[in-house]
Parts: sequence; C-alpha cells; structure tokens
Amino acid sequence: MSAFVSKRLFTTVSTKSILPHYTKRLPFNLQQSLFKSTLADAKPADINHRRLQVKLSEVLKPLIPSKDLVFGRNFTDHMLTIVWNSKDGWSDPIIQPYGKISLEPSSMVFHYSFECFEGLKAYKDKNGKLRLFRPDMNMKRLRRSAARLTLPEFNEDELLECLKTLIRLEERWVPAERGFSLYIRPTLIGTQASLGIGPNSRAILFIICSPAGPYYKTGFSAVKLLSTVENVRAWPGGTGDSKIGGNYSPCVKPQIEAAEKGYQQNLWLFGPDDEITEVGTMNCFVLLDNKHGETELVTPPLDGTILAGVTRDSILQLARTWNEFKVSERKITMHEVVNALKEGRLREMFGSGTACIVTPIKVIHYRGEDLKVPLDPNDPSSNAGPVTRRISDTIM
Repeated sequence: MSAFVSKRLFTTVSTKSILPHYTKRLPFNLQQSLFKSTLADAKPADINHRRLQVKLSEVLKPLIPSKDLVFGRNFTDHMLTIVWNSKDGWSDPIIQPYGKISLEPSSMVFHYSFECFEGLKAYKDKNGKLRLFRPDMNMKRLRRSAARLTLPEFNEDELLECLKTLIRLEERWVPAERGFSLYIRPTLIGTQASLGIGPNSRAILFIICSPAGPYYKTGFSAVKLLSTVENVRAWPGGTGDSKIGGNYSPCVKPQIEAAEKGYQQNLWLFGPDDEITEVGTMNCFVLLDNKHGETELVTPPLDGTILAGVTRDSILQLARTWNEFKVSERKITMHEVVNALKEGRLREMFGSGTACIVTPIKVIHYRGEDLKVPLDPNDPSSNAGPVTRRISDTIM
C-alpha cells in the first residue's frame, strides 16, 4: 500500500476552552507573588484551535455551477484569520465572512515581500465524505517558509484543526465531481508598519478557499514548453525551496512571452549545463531508458533550488511502491534529454503540482528547435504516456 492517504475530516469539533475552577483561595501576598512569576515566565501564545471563534455570514453566496468554475476566481463565504504580534504571540483564531483586510500602507509585506503561502485541496470521496490530501505536509512546508522569512512559526497540528473546522463549515462549496475540488490557500504576511528592513513584529495568517475545476481549460491534456535560459527562477542558496510570493511574480513575464509564442508553460533551466529545474510552477519528471539499459523515472533533487512538492513526494512514493522501474532524485540536463530522444530512449515527461496534479508534456522548444516528447506509442491519439496517465489516475 502507498505510504500516504487522504485524511477524512471528523464530524465533531470543539470551539470552546474549558478553564480550570479553583475552590481554594491562596493568601493575597502569595497570589501576588505567583502572578508576578507567571508574567515573568509567560511565553507568547501559540495557535490554539480550542479558542477558535466562529462568526457566520448572514447572507450566503450562490454556488457556482461546476462547468463555470475558473481556477482561483471564486471564493467561499468564510475565511480563517489569526493575528500575531511578537509580545503576545497568536491571537484567538476566528472564522468570519470572507472580506477585505485592512493594512497600513507602510506594512512590510508591501515593501519587502514578507509573504509566504500554501496550496492544498479538499475533495468529496465516493461516499460524499470530506477529504484533505496530505495536509500535514502543507502545514510543515508553510512553517519552513515562514522561518525562511523570519515570519512567526506556529503549531502545525493546531492550525490544521482550525482548517478542518473551516472546511466543514464550507462543505457545500466542495464539488463532488471527479477532477473538481476546493482549493485552499493559507497565507502568512508581515504587517509591521515600518520602512526599515528587519524582522516583523506583527503578522496575519489567513486561509481562503476557492472551488476549482481542472487547472488547464483543456483538462488532462499534454502541453508545450518553451525552455528558458535567459531568465532564472531560482539559484543555489536562494529561496527556490520556499513557497514565497517573491518566487512567482518574476515568472509571469517569461510565461506571457511563452504564451505569445504558442507554449503553455516555461521549462526553467539553470547553469551552463542547462540543468532542468521546474516546469512553470510544477515539479518535473522524466521517464527514460538510461545508458545502463534501465528504465528510470528521474526528477531533480531537493537541493534548495526547487520546491518540495507534495504531489512530487506522492509520485515518488507510488513509483517506488510499484517497483517496476528505477526511481531517482538526481540532476538531469537538457543535453541528457536530447540525447535520449535522438537515441529513442526518451519515454515520457510530465509536470506535477497541487493545482494541476499531473500534466503531460508533448513538446519542448529548446535552442531554436521543437523537440517532440513521446506520449503513448500504442495510441497515437493519446494525450499522455501510459505511466503519466497511470500516476494521474492513481492519485485521483
């Protein structure tokens, strides 16, 4: 069996704190001494799901028909918000109507990109039960990204319990159709009002949700890539392994340029060897027969330049469980891919990520030439190779 499983959301939740009751009063001077000691030793509060407050929206939005859903455009009725400051720590979590956030123009998020986020999904299984796909990994990654930016850390399990309550509340927004889901976006921003660069003393963590259909309008269909050597997405010692806003906005211009030339995404290459890193905002996989005659599934290693994708990890675990071909996390260059293609050893390529799950690759434009990546040799009409499709179907 695979080592991972979607988590069922329990049907009960406690949102009240139970405070201790004391039947015996201590002498006043001893009470005063204990109080001072408690203040001196007090630590900033961590997130506590038992202190969660819920303020329901008075008017619910109409649901969007699944056929009309566009990824990331429509949002549910409520959001989760937790405020932090360096003195007191995390405030009581609150679920409240989805709405605007008011910040000072001098908030550090606007000037120095103190911002990190996550992306995960909720589904309904065949029995209509709510499921989250490996949410513990997203909580851990959000905490690592926060630490990289000196934003406040938090108890991952407590935040996950708050998230579960939000998803139960928004259950009507979780589509039941295959290929549809509720996309969940936790975000942490630095809100200290200061133009001086340094650690934040204030922050806000919020979670919003968006019902989503297939990431690409074409659905599960192979894409064409424009390899990018002029621009660099990430570099050794940088923040490529953290999910922060600053990694993404600089990628939009090259993506627009790729689209103008008829390609759906960029293939990010790095260094003098044209090392493969990521596909747009996805991890990259290559299936080939290597020089030793072994069939090998290769994905770049977690060396600090690429994101540790949850779907990436799931694919690696699945493939190793199948034990049908070699599975490697290693450096791979476009030169190796080109040689494998010329010698008939390249089998398939695909990207993976939370939004798209798995996306087959059919063309890579590399140094002036369109390279045709094999799909299914037994079905010329197929939009995916057999291994790519099997991985997609298994995860779905």
